[in-house]
Amino acid sequence: MSQTSNLFSSYQLGALTLPNRLVMAPMTRSRAKNDGNVPTDSTVKYYVQRASAGLIITEGAQVSAQGVGYIFTPGIYSEAQVAGWRKVTDAVHAAGGRIFIQLWHVGRISHPDFHHGELPVAPSAVKPTGVQAYTTNGMQEIPAPRALETAEVKAVVDDFRKAAANAKAAGFDGVEIHGANGYLVDQFIQDGTNQRTDEYGGSVENRARFALEVVQAAADVFGADRVGIRLAPTGAMGGINDSDRVKTFSYVAEQLNKLGLAYLHVIEALPGHPMAPQPGQELVAAHLRKIFTGPFILNGGYTQETAEQALANNEADLIAFGVPFIANPDLVERFEQGAALNTPNPATFYAGGDEGYIDYPSLQETPVATEQ
Repeated sequence: MSQTSNLFSSYQLGALTLPNRLVMAPMTRSRAKNDGNVPTDSTVKYYVQRASAGLIITEGAQVSAQGVGYIFTPGIYSEAQVAGWRKVTDAVHAAGGRIFIQLWHVGRISHPDFHHGELPVAPSAVKPTGVQAYTTNGMQEIPAPRALETAEVKAVVDDFRKAAANAKAAGFDGVEIHGANGYLVDQFIQDGTNQRTDEYGGSVENRARFALEVVQAAADVFGADRVGIRLAPTGAMGGINDSDRVKTFSYVAEQLNKLGLAYLHVIEALPGHPMAPQPGQELVAAHLRKIFTGPFILNGGYTQETAEQALANNEADLIAFGVPFIANPDLVERFEQGAALNTPNPATFYAGGDEGYIDYPSLQETPVATEQ
């Protein structure tokens, strides 16, 4: 493909100049040490291998012990975690890369096994559907969560602030707030999971308050031009839903628009993708693109061809790739050269070892590339 391709053109993303428009999407890989949720030396290698991405957004990192919902997922709330992530950022920067960390609190998508027998927390005591918790005791049924008190909500905002400060200490270029996929920020935004009657519930203005306070807290630490947020307005994780997604997420985008953020990252998967909207479901991303005037990232099943088309049609400024980056550490180079891609192995997406994590070959390591 021509070097004049949109994908390979540079782009100014907030405070950073990106050499290309391929973003490595945040993806849970479940490779952290189970003792302390600390990134490992393999984590360092994994991200360094992918440093040619215009921007790396790490897997979600819990902002507190309360935010944990899966085994082997890293945090950003302890000194050991900060030290582990510092090795990652130093190595990625030495390789010429740029890296944001995704700040995560799972809310109700958790289990008492992670919380000394206590219930997970959420905006309201609404039980998730269609999901189970992956714990050290295997797959577990997720109970109805406990609703956070108003003062506790404010404390969680502060947890995000502290996590952003830890991310800065760990050397990250910025942070992405995980406001997607049915986790805590998303649970506050959507009225199917938020049945509160205090300042964080009821009207769309109140339901958006937590998300906006979290974003502002991170911006207070990093500067708004180093903070992004990820939303999934058509997602259904855990049965999350809203009575008017276009109205709700349009309001959120309008408010985010005032902050001067690095970007808005929207998951609205293409047809055929497991997270694609249901047939007949109203799409939301195009509405948000019109509202949000800052950098706009789309994600969800894009290929090189569909990514180029989306950029050419001004549907987005950058495209985030997930599985292609798992299987192809040098995805940028493969796209540039029109080379075949490695075949991903879904059985190792969430496994605990190096297989399927840091052993996918680069073009230099593969005399004959595998067929697509």
